[in-house]
Amino acid sequence: MEKVYDKKQLLSFYETMYRMRRFEEEVFEFYKKGLMPGLAHLYLGQEAVATGVCAALREEDYIGSTHRGHGHLVARGARLDKMMAEILGKVDGYSRGKGGSMHIMALDLGILGANGIVGGEIPIATGAAYTAKYLGTDQVAVSFFGESASNEGTFHESINMAAAWDLPIVYVVENNLYGISVDIRDVTKVSDIADRAIGYGIPGVIVDGMDVLAVHQAAEEAVKRARSGNGPTLLECKTYRWQGHHVGDPAEYRERKDPKEKETWMERCPLKLFREKMRKENITDKEIAKVEEAVEKEVQEAVQFAQDSPYPDVSEAFDHVFAD
Repeated sequence: MEKVYDKKQLLSFYETMYRMRRFEEEVFEFYKKGLMPGLAHLYLGQEAVATGVCAALREEDYIGSTHRGHGHLVARGARLDKMMAEILGKVDGYSRGKGGSMHIMALDLGILGANGIVGGEIPIATGAAYTAKYLGTDQVAVSFFGESASNEGTFHESINMAAAWDLPIVYVVENNLYGISVDIRDVTKVSDIADRAIGYGIPGVIVDGMDVLAVHQAAEEAVKRARSGNGPTLLECKTYRWQGHHVGDPAEYRERKDPKEKETWMERCPLKLFREKMRKENITDKEIAKVEEAVEKEVQEAVQFAQDSPYPDVSEAFDHVFAD
């Protein structure tokens, strides 16, 4: 039975997705102006996944993120100003500018860090789930990763252990079809990554990753299963990234199978689809605009905060470093 949401919940989902969209658009502007170090792997187009999944979590739960991780942090409630400062390498960022975009983290929110290694976050989140079970804390971990990471050994090793020990974790595959320029359909025999759950005796669930409510309902079931001691779920969200692998990637490889592939997916923009759904629930354009105005103010304040923040002094290069 389809879950019924009230107006407050619907507006909250939209606010989170719109906050992600505007944050990433501003990151894109910083990158184009040469103001941020490294590359920008944007979450544009995938907003419904992080929003739906993180809304199913409690404050004390954990998430493991990826190189395309800004959206996960926004959905978890991270401060936009500290995020933006971190991305610019500024001292007021979450890691005092030392993690940057690809390794951004917020431990106080249970965010175990983005990870530049493909599949690197999977065993980290699995370890957090093991800790929760060992200590009996009732916490759940979520591991976000892309479809190509499901071809890594870390994926199989982690899920095997989590399934064998009924660890409280949800593995969320954000299947946007491409690992850098490699089409997952060219290098993987199965059509659905979720089918790989069969080999580990756990549920494999496929959901429309452009529909935030569908994602949320599937995530709630998976989180409930994990928290009740019944072990992991492999949740595959079918989604799409608007940009290439990073903002400097023209992504011409997407035209090999279908020249209109990107255009077709963008017609199913998660924000556009959700605005249509909200209107059917008698939420007015004025109410939607009010949310957007508040987010715009927050984003612009974050941009200004990051611009005003100083760079860390060279004397602290080896301070606050976990390993050398």
